[in-house]
Amino acid sequence: MTKVLAPSPPGLTAVPGDAGLPYVGYALDYMRNPLRAYDRRYREHGPVSWFRFAGRPWVVLLGPDACGAALQNRDRALANGPGWRTLIGPFFEPGLMLLDGDEHRTHRRIMQQAFTRDRLARYTDSMQPAIAQALDSWTPSEDFRAYPALKDLTLGLATSIFMGGAEGSSATEMAEVNKAFIGCVQAATAIVRYPLPGTRWRRGVVGRRRLEEFFRRYLPARRAGDGDDLFTALCHVESEDGERFSDEDVVNHMIFLMMAAHDTSTITLSTVLQYLGQFPQWQQLCREESQALGTTSPTLADLESLTSLDLVIKECQRIVTPVPGIVRYTTADTEILGHFVPRGTLINVGLHYSHHMPELWPEPEKFDPGRFAPERREDRVHKFAWTPFGAGEHRCLGMYFSGAEIKTVLHHLLLGYRWHVPSDYVAPLNFTSLPYPSDGQPIALRRLR
Repeated sequence: MTKVLAPSPPGLTAVPGDAGLPYVGYALDYMRNPLRAYDRRYREHGPVSWFRFAGRPWVVLLGPDACGAALQNRDRALANGPGWRTLIGPFFEPGLMLLDGDEHRTHRRIMQQAFTRDRLARYTDSMQPAIAQALDSWTPSEDFRAYPALKDLTLGLATSIFMGGAEGSSATEMAEVNKAFIGCVQAATAIVRYPLPGTRWRRGVVGRRRLEEFFRRYLPARRAGDGDDLFTALCHVESEDGERFSDEDVVNHMIFLMMAAHDTSTITLSTVLQYLGQFPQWQQLCREESQALGTTSPTLADLESLTSLDLVIKECQRIVTPVPGIVRYTTADTEILGHFVPRGTLINVGLHYSHHMPELWPEPEKFDPGRFAPERREDRVHKFAWTPFGAGEHRCLGMYFSGAEIKTVLHHLLLGYRWHVPSDYVAPLNFTSLPYPSDGQPIALRRLR
C-alpha cells in the first residue's frame, strides 16, 4: 500500500512509497535482483520514492534527473558523511568518501597531490613487472576462475603500488588482509547491524581492527622513506597551504583507498573478461591494438591510445557498475524533482539503474561498446546517463588511476592469453555489497604462446 514519507508543504509533492517487510524492508528484493527491484519501483512510484531498509526509511532516487539533482546538490542540503556512516562508517571512517565541507576539501586537496599525472605515470611504470609476474603464474584451464585470480592480482598491485610492498608479510597474512577487506565491504548491507558472533557486522568490526594493525605496522617506515608508492606519498604530500596528514589520517585513507582500488578494479576486469570472452571479435580488435604498441610495458600515454579497449571498459562499467549506488543524508529540508524530502532523511542514489534504462540506452542489456564511440556517444543523451564514478565535488579521485591499472592488466592479458566464455553465460552476480560473480567467473583460458 502506497504511503507518503512525510506531509509536504504547499507547492511540493510528498514522497510516495511503502515500507515493505517489517524491519528488512526491500533489502532482500534488492540483493536478489536490484535492476528488477528498481525498475518495478520506478514504474510504480516514479524517480523519487521511499522504502525501508534495516528498520529505517530511505528515499531512493532513480533515473538521471533524480540522480543528477543529488550529485549536483545545488542547495547544499545533501551530505555524504552521515549517510555513508550508516552503512560503512565503523569500517571505513573517516575515508575521503565520508567527509564533507571544509574537511573534505582539505583532505581532497592534499590527496590530489598523490594522483597528479606525473605520479600516475610512475605508478603505471612500476606496476608492469608485478602484473607480468602474476599473470605468468596463472595456470590456464577450460574452467579457470577469473574473479578470485583477478582479486589476488589487484590486491597484490594495491600492496605494491599503494604500499611499496608489504615486507615481512607472508602469503597467509595477505590472505587474512584480503579477508578483512571483504568483511568490511560486505558488512555495509548487513541486516543485523550489531557485532553478534557469526554475523557480517561482526566480521566487519574484526576486519577493521586487523587492517588498522596491518597499516600501522608499516607507517614508521613510510614516514621515514622516500619511495614512489602512495603510502609514502600520503605521509609526505602537503597542500599549497602546507597542510599535511596525521598518522591517523594516513592509516584511515590507506584502508579506504586500498579497498576502493582493488575491489572496484576487480569487478570491472572480471566483467571485461566475460564480455571479451563472449565477443571474440572485440577481443581480437583489442589484442591487435595492444600488439600495435610493440611493448609489454606501456606508458600512461601508450594506454591512452588503446581506444577500443577504452570503449569496452566503459560499456562494462555501464552493464555492471562497480559501485551501483551512493548514499546521501539531508541536513536540511530540501526538494528533489518537486518532492519534499525532510531533514534527517537517508538517500540512496541508484546510479546503476540509469545505466540500464531503455529511455536512455537502445537495447540496454546488449553488449555494445560502439555506443561510446565518437560518432554515437549515447552517454551524452543526458549529463547523468553514465556516472560510474559519481559526479560533482565527490567524484571519485582515483578514477584515472583505476583506468590506468585496468588497461595495463588487460594489455598484458591480451598479449599473453586468449579466452572464451559461452555466449549464453549470465554471471550470477551477488549484490550483498559491491557486485561480484558468485561462481568465480569461469572462463576457458589458453596461452597465446
